[in-house]
Amino acid sequence: MAWNEPGNNGNGNDPWGGGRRGGDQGPPDIDEVIKNLTKKVNGLFGSGSGRSNGGGTSQGPGNMSGGLLVGLVAVGAIIWGFMGFYVVDEAERGVVLRFGEVQDATVAPGLHWNPPVVDEVNLVNVSQLNAKTYENRAMLTTDENIIDIDVTVQYVIQDPVNYVIAVQDPERSLDNAAESAIRHEVGSNFMDQILTTGREQMAAAVQDRLQEYMDNYNTGIRVARVNVVQAQPPDAVRPAFDDVIRAREDEQRAQNQAQQYANQRIPEARGEAQRQIEQANAYKQQAIAQAEGEASRFDQLLIEYQKAPEVTRQRLYIESLQDVMTASSKIMIDVEGGNNMLYVPLDKIMEQNATAGRLGGTTQDLRDLANQLAPFLPGPSTANSVDRTRLGSGRGVRP
Repeated sequence: MAWNEPGNNGNGNDPWGGGRRGGDQGPPDIDEVIKNLTKKVNGLFGSGSGRSNGGGTSQGPGNMSGGLLVGLVAVGAIIWGFMGFYVVDEAERGVVLRFGEVQDATVAPGLHWNPPVVDEVNLVNVSQLNAKTYENRAMLTTDENIIDIDVTVQYVIQDPVNYVIAVQDPERSLDNAAESAIRHEVGSNFMDQILTTGREQMAAAVQDRLQEYMDNYNTGIRVARVNVVQAQPPDAVRPAFDDVIRAREDEQRAQNQAQQYANQRIPEARGEAQRQIEQANAYKQQAIAQAEGEASRFDQLLIEYQKAPEVTRQRLYIESLQDVMTASSKIMIDVEGGNNMLYVPLDKIMEQNATAGRLGGTTQDLRDLANQLAPFLPGPSTANSVDRTRLGSGRGVRP
């Protein structure tokens, strides 16, 4: 019978009264409330209400264990639900496996929920540039030499699904493939090429071959770059190779110096050749013009000679004599009617009448010189006599 049914008379079965008599309604008993709630939960799940004892109810050990189990199940369900939430970063992609089977697409960045235990979520960073260095790899070249080479491989994860499920250990596959590709390319090149100018070509070949291996294995890895960090001969023979490298550098330096000298001398030689060509052309034009002028002068002189032969002949004689005398600073004159030879030091005479270093200055100087020589020259007795006054009418006399 319930505590509030008619005829119960409030016999202490009021759960809020705490068993107090006389209608004293105090605060509820917490322990009693918990027991009543546990009893109701057990009744809902079919655990029974236990045996009645003297009109009341009694709760046995089975009811207590059932309630605890239900509570644990509820708490576990809540924890299981919270465990299904996860966050995918902007640089990541999620690969969901449900009982080992891949879902339709990768999980985009954001907050997501998948049932724990049922789904396995693998987060893969597809934006990070990863790098691996393979150091101190002793390898054999095609010319049967051994070199120590260090190579760095940079890569990114391009396909997260293949990276997760296609290969059991993609990193190990990358290591083995890189080792194979490096050895293949080193074995296909000569030692001098690897040590000097062939590093870039070999690194590009290693990258292409390594990417081919990764595609064949479906690892989902894209090789971004391969760098040959260092390539050198073994320690035992390194001094000899250093000497070879220095000799090669000296050869290259000598070639560069020779090329520099050639680049300097060739323009100078071309300029000198052009200058000589221009001088030759100028001399050619000068010679042609001079020849044409002499020919024109001779034609004009012929016309004058035909008009007055004697005067022209005397003029030519005087001009020739003037040309001869101006080329010498000393003159010897044979005086007619005597055995004496007259010596005229023109250089000394001209030093007194002109500036140092010049003989003929003005026409008046020439006339003064002719007057000084007049007493020693024969008179105009014949038709072929020379008019001494005309010595100053021609060109200047040079010392």
